[in-house]
Amino acid sequence: MKKIVVLSGAGVSAESGIATFRDANGLWEGHRVEDVASPEGWQRNPRLVLDFYNERRKTGQHAQPNAGHLALAGLEKHFDVTVVTQNVDNLHEKAGSSRVIHLHGELFQSRSTADPTLIYDLDGWELNLGDRCEKGSQLRPNIVWFGEMVPMMEVAVEAATGADVFVVVGTSLLVYPAAGLIDYVPRPVPKYVIDPRLPDVAPRPNLHLIEAKASVGLPRLAEELIEQYAR
Repeated sequence: MKKIVVLSGAGVSAESGIATFRDANGLWEGHRVEDVASPEGWQRNPRLVLDFYNERRKTGQHAQPNAGHLALAGLEKHFDVTVVTQNVDNLHEKAGSSRVIHLHGELFQSRSTADPTLIYDLDGWELNLGDRCEKGSQLRPNIVWFGEMVPMMEVAVEAATGADVFVVVGTSLLVYPAAGLIDYVPRPVPKYVIDPRLPDVAPRPNLHLIEAKASVGLPRLAEELIEQYAR
């Protein structure tokens, strides 16, 4: 069974109503990104950070997968599919994707400020000051903030190096280290980039550019891949 690896970005979630900070001149829902998505912001005002992500969860819990998410999940009937996502929402999982690597963390999880290996699924949408891990330390959002290491990057690189088909969708390929994943894909492997505003991708072998939003381009590509490799 061929291995398809997909790098998904904010453009996929945006079609389901999830706001992206890059669409608002660096502001994320009216906040400077440095204030709500950095270790320094957390140190300055943890209550603001917790309230910000509570609002993201409150909204995100009602968001539904779009045709792009569903197309990726449907590919699992024919292929070994790994989704590497820059998104922190759970829309890929809601759609039915079973193997999702979250590079930037998960919105509906918390983690210990004392021990980053202690990660908890949230029951509901609220995380507040005074909510503590089993070691007694304050819980924070399980989000990889700007300036922090990306712990799942090695796992994602391993997936990319083993891909038979590599797909990039809904990302500007400007956010590193995720943007560098395409460079780990073997040269002979077909590479597809889907976006309504195609990023400036350096020429490389077997690169195919599809100028379309995720909800249109992914179903189209899914049919093409099934026709080419699974029938």
